[in-house]
Amino acid sequence: MRKLLYMAALFAWSSLSQAAVINMEFKFTPYLGDKKQDQVETVPGMTRVFINNIFFTGKEIKKENVPVLFDEREIAAPVWFGADSLGPSLRKGKNKIRIEFEPKDPQLAYRAQLQWTSVSDQIREQEKGNKKQVTNQTDEGADDKPSKGKVVLEREFSADFATDLPWHHYPPITVLSDEDKNALAALVKARIEAFKPNFSALYPLPRSKQGVDMAEVQKSKCLEKLYTAGVRIAVPSADQLDIVINGTPEVSIRRKDDSYLYPPTDLTAFKKMDKRCAGMQ
Repeated sequence: MRKLLYMAALFAWSSLSQAAVINMEFKFTPYLGDKKQDQVETVPGMTRVFINNIFFTGKEIKKENVPVLFDEREIAAPVWFGADSLGPSLRKGKNKIRIEFEPKDPQLAYRAQLQWTSVSDQIREQEKGNKKQVTNQTDEGADDKPSKGKVVLEREFSADFATDLPWHHYPPITVLSDEDKNALAALVKARIEAFKPNFSALYPLPRSKQGVDMAEVQKSKCLEKLYTAGVRIAVPSADQLDIVINGTPEVSIRRKDDSYLYPPTDLTAFKKMDKRCAGMQ
């Protein structure tokens, strides 16, 4: 009997050891309340996400009640994303994610939680009490701490599933001259001005975002549909751009007001687009 149990344990270990991590998921929630309850209240404020010191995205969190789910008391997070959506800033191997949050009320005491989990390419069963769960998630964890004012949460993780690009190994950029910054601002403007029929300057781009092939965008006529619907892109002035180097081969360009680099002037027209086209932009 002991030998059978040993063989079963060995088989389970062998099966799990062959599983490969194909993604990482991250969730962030600033909240008030007790996770033992059925819901908590999110804290309003601004969240900024950085990957390897490069700004990735910003999101405003509004005050609302969100559910707390399952036996693990998992909060339905207002900020959620997968590592596979982080674009070419994600490195094959070691990475670091940083989340900065500034509440609207700097005097408010609250809790900030960063959750993470690995996504495997294999399904596994696990038993908890009398319940059996089927999942492809492993290595789940969370950093949950009391906070007041601005909070910064960081997590190092490995992403062997990421694409290793040649420029990832270039030497870091250490200085940008005014001429360099003007050239980058001109590039942003040129991209915006290229958003017009027949979009000949945009379609040659290899990708609009990771996982989206511009050849597929061209085939679907999504850019034409957006333009016909009245979508136009706001052109920023040079002083509206924040151009930053971070000791990497990358240069981060974003708007100082934390809006998208290429925001549509009419969100109403943009929201009317079908989800497939909107997701490609």
